[in-house]
Formats: sequence, structure tokens, C-alpha cells
Amino acid sequence: MTDIDSGDFRDRIQTNFARQAALHTIGAELTRVERAIVEIELPFDVKLTQQHGILHAGIISAALDSACGFAAYTVIDPDASVLTIEFKVNLLSPGRGERFLFRSEITKPGSNIIVADGRGYAISDGPAKLIASMTSTMMIIRGREGITG
Repeated sequence: MTDIDSGDFRDRIQTNFARQAALHTIGAELTRVERAIVEIELPFDVKLTQQHGILHAGIISAALDSACGFAAYTVIDPDASVLTIEFKVNLLSPGRGERFLFRSEITKPGSNIIVADGRGYAISDGPAKLIASMTSTMMIIRGREGITG
């Protein structure tokens, strides 16, 4: 990891999370924020399923994308922001569970581009089951009107 002073990234991430209406709509909770690692959880809700009753791929992608973006905030300077420019999702198993955990870790920090890897898990009785993986590329934004950290 680079030694950038990312300031109080926990407060900044909490503030940004609170502004994300989409995450509130799906019932997401920010449950872990560490340097280069973020976790988001959400409970099962039938309103978030597709026709077979499993968690919709769009919900999985949104949660993983958000986890990756917030993980990026932990390694950038306080005056910067990030925008996702690309991601790849692999849906590995049906999203069936009582809760879901979406964890992201920074793979490659940078001064302009950051790469993060995310994993989604279904949680029920027994061990957590891996349901999805994501590789995300984010661009660091500085000084752009309307986009703030």
C-alpha cells in the first residue's frame, strides 16, 4: 500500500454511505471499515429477488461495487473522490440466505487508478457461501465540479 494520508477515512465513508439512497433502499448496512477493507451487509428481502426468489444480480453488483468504492476511499487523500470506471462480476452460486455479506479489499492502490476485489457471501445456518466475486477499477477524482469526497 502507498503511504497516502487518507485522513479520517472512517468518518468520510460513514458520511458518504449516509448519502447513498440506493444502499438505504436495499437495506444495506456498513459493518466494517478498515484501511483497504470494507464490508457491507444486507438482510434477505423478497423485494430484492428475481423471479426464482434469489437475490437479484443487480443488487449483488450494487453492493459489491459500493464496497469496492468505499474501500478505495480508505487509501486516497481526503480531498479526492472515486468513480467506478469498470467492473466484472462472476455470479458463482444462487443468492439464497438470511443475510448477505459483501467484502472488498484493495488489490492495487494508485495515484490515478485503484483496483479492488470483492466477494459476496450468503449467510444462513452453517458456513457462509461464496455467491459472487467482483474485480473493480476506479478512477480517482480531484477538483471536478459536483463530485466531492
